[in-house]
Amino acid sequence: MTTTYGTSDILAAPPRLNVASRFVDDVDPGPGFPFESGLPTTVEQTLELLPTTAFSCWVRDTSGLIGFGRTMRISARGPERFAELSRAWSAIAEAASVEDEVALLGSGLMCFATVAYSGESSVDSILHIPEFVLGRRGGRVWLTSITTADEHPVPPVLHPEPLRRIESATSEPGELDPTRWARLVEQVSAMLTSIDTSAEVDAFTDDPTLRKIVLARDEVVTTENDIDVRAVLGALNRSYPSCWTFDVAGLIGSTPELLIGVENGRVTSRVLAGTYRVEKNPMEEMPQARKLLSAHKDSTEHAFAIASLQRSLGSVAEDVTVDERPHLLPLANVIHSASDAQAQVPADSDLNALDIAAAVHPTAAVGGYPQASAVAHVDELEPLDRGRYSGPVGWMDGRGNGQFGIALRCGQLEDRNRIRLYAGAGIMPDSDPATEVAETNAKFAPMRRALGLE
Repeated sequence: MTTTYGTSDILAAPPRLNVASRFVDDVDPGPGFPFESGLPTTVEQTLELLPTTAFSCWVRDTSGLIGFGRTMRISARGPERFAELSRAWSAIAEAASVEDEVALLGSGLMCFATVAYSGESSVDSILHIPEFVLGRRGGRVWLTSITTADEHPVPPVLHPEPLRRIESATSEPGELDPTRWARLVEQVSAMLTSIDTSAEVDAFTDDPTLRKIVLARDEVVTTENDIDVRAVLGALNRSYPSCWTFDVAGLIGSTPELLIGVENGRVTSRVLAGTYRVEKNPMEEMPQARKLLSAHKDSTEHAFAIASLQRSLGSVAEDVTVDERPHLLPLANVIHSASDAQAQVPADSDLNALDIAAAVHPTAAVGGYPQASAVAHVDELEPLDRGRYSGPVGWMDGRGNGQFGIALRCGQLEDRNRIRLYAGAGIMPDSDPATEVAETNAKFAPMRRALGLE
């Protein structure tokens, strides 16, 4: 049974968690080996061992973290949601008793996290602490137990249950159908100001003039039977092994965009802005993508994203560097313009991964540019509550390390047979409404296919 705490409850009386991480891939793993039929070797085999509900995951290709069972859940809302969750996590980490023979990224005390895009959202931001975590990194597999009990928990023996393919799915427009959203795109595009293409983007850093606003729309998918989340995650992982596939508090998806990663003080980030829709084969269409993404709208959009990240990341980290030129990131359904960034957390800083994520959220890729005025207009113009869509989603450990992606290409479960999908696009002064609708359709495609719609 899950106990949900407000952050004030945690700060008033931090729970003492007992944490133990040990390898389970040894020749003789000893008692408590959780796998009935041997160590799973693929993501699908691992997913088949999980319960059909009440688990969390953050997986890229064959590495990542999967949590099942629930020890506790912490929630927050409002403009201070990041700070409140961070303080609560620091209190929990300080009080925890940890035995960690693994000493790899994500072992020991850890939590999964999903944070609402807006401080105005009515949706909770969540830290979820599972009872057990299966981790795989660098070819090693481990099991972590996290409990409030005094005695060491015995993990259940995991029995495989075949993934249930999603059938009889139907979709319908959400709060913003394509026609209404296209009209909104036209309205917003007319509000924006073009820039002199010969000018440096940095020249607009302190200029409040609106240059870009990101707009989102939604779609609702329902099925006759319960949605097997394991099957959805397996389909996403197979189709997009280079993306980060996640399930946290019912937010399910596969994002290509790493907001931040923190490992022992080193920060990494990936900026995506500019999208080419793949017609048939992404590798064969790279020349067309290169031509399109170097055009004014997409190249300027990418430059804004880089300038926004450099400024926000520089407020909490040192030695910020970004790729001089973007590269093309081909996925099955789209090709993105991408740039990678690196930085260093100051040695005397006690900031954790969630704090770094808070500093860079929302990026120009999900809010617009300049950040403050664009985000204010999103809250005003967008007639839907994005919830956790386009907010940070990922995990962090008790040492301050973690990974947070931007919750894109995703949907939020609203019932066992109902999920709301989201997609967005960056609107610029020269945006064409029909083209932007087509872009959001391309971004819906990963979840639609995983749900058996395409």
